[in-house]
Amino acid sequence: MAKSDAGRPTRAVATRFVSCVGLGLLVWWLPTPAGMSWNGWAVLAVFTATIVSFLLRPLPMGAMVLIGLVVLSATGALDYKKEALTGFGDTTVWLVVAAFLIAGAVGRSGLGQRVALLMVRTFGRSTLGLGYAACAAELALGPFVPSNTARGGGVMAPIQNSLARALGSRPDHQPRRAGEFLMLVGAHANLIAAAMFLTGMAANPIVAQQAAAILDINFDWGTWALGAVVPGLVSLALLPLLIYRLAPPLLDDASAARRAAQEQLAALGTWTRREQLMSGVFLLLLALWTTKGTFHDMGSSLVAWIGVCTLLITRTDRWEDMARDHGAWDTLVWLGGLLSMAAALQTHGVITWFANGMRDAVTGIDGVLVALVLALIYFFSMYGFSMLTGHITAMAGAFFAVSLAAGAPPLLTVALIAYFSNLCGCLTNYSTGPVVIYFGLGYVPIGRWFRIGFLVALMHLAVWILIGGVWWKALGWW
Repeated sequence: MAKSDAGRPTRAVATRFVSCVGLGLLVWWLPTPAGMSWNGWAVLAVFTATIVSFLLRPLPMGAMVLIGLVVLSATGALDYKKEALTGFGDTTVWLVVAAFLIAGAVGRSGLGQRVALLMVRTFGRSTLGLGYAACAAELALGPFVPSNTARGGGVMAPIQNSLARALGSRPDHQPRRAGEFLMLVGAHANLIAAAMFLTGMAANPIVAQQAAAILDINFDWGTWALGAVVPGLVSLALLPLLIYRLAPPLLDDASAARRAAQEQLAALGTWTRREQLMSGVFLLLLALWTTKGTFHDMGSSLVAWIGVCTLLITRTDRWEDMARDHGAWDTLVWLGGLLSMAAALQTHGVITWFANGMRDAVTGIDGVLVALVLALIYFFSMYGFSMLTGHITAMAGAFFAVSLAAGAPPLLTVALIAYFSNLCGCLTNYSTGPVVIYFGLGYVPIGRWFRIGFLVALMHLAVWILIGGVWWKALGWW
């Protein structure tokens, strides 16, 4: 049982567990809707109960996902070999695991502390300033690292974690001193950068391809970036201020920490061999991630594992330390299982049933209003998906088809779906690799993550619909 549950009364834990099971049984026993298979309805019932269990926490997330998979397999809703275990072979899962291991190596090598101290010395007049530094880094890396998990989880999260620790904030000791603020800014800045560029997230080209195939819209790199530049920069400017208001760091004036960082850097002296090797691996990963498709065709996950293996071969890190990384292996279990359920929702017709219902609901409505309604439904439907890529693959094409039938402005629809495909990741702690990693570092409780994520979502909707809408009108997109 998770540490946070260790002191709670057994009765309270049992009540939360029974509540989750009861919700799942309630959905399970409802009549299966027309157009959906029994298997799909059963998966939806268990998936719903599992997501609710993430909030109520009767057991750790990994345990609840395993229970859900066992129930689906034992009842015949899922084929144990062909469906229940498919998520554990997903490359995104292994990219996240590798990012966790690399993040741990950054800390153990001493590089994370040195980089964090350098950042505190340079930007450390205030904790808010460090938040803006994270946003600037995401914006700079966004066009070049074509995986938001590689960028956020493999590069930025280790730095943010080391930065928090340098400021005296750890998951088990004063997490709200600075760590909570830095993790939230880092996670949400990653999503904004992912939304701003066609190359900002691995699945963005799927949106562009679907837009071309269904709506005959060429939403290429330049068009994507042009539409995102104004609302994206506004979002990045507002994000640290909003998080500062919602999760104010106890450490506000970091000038004392800045002076301490200067002293600690002097005490560290010259770079050690492990720091130099870790820096070399870091640069290797960045080079391979940014040159994919130009000099090689290796996926982001493979590149990350090349980095992990290089760390082991050069003795920069030890396997014994990696094996003790609880966050990495716990995430492998719950994220892999959740992806299995999400894939089953697609293969057993739940997503198709949902899209057909949306098509029937918006028929006959004004075109611009249709685009907005579809975009909002698309945005909040992310609660039912465990990965942005799965959400895009399952929903983007279907929603483009619905918008075409309803007469919505094509470019406006593509813009909303394209940008919301990434921004909607703010809603949950399981939406995409870097969010999983930032949450897994342990600074932010899950309920607080969901509440703040919903308020960040409202900011995104206001900025991208209102300011973005005016910008797209000026561009002649609607």
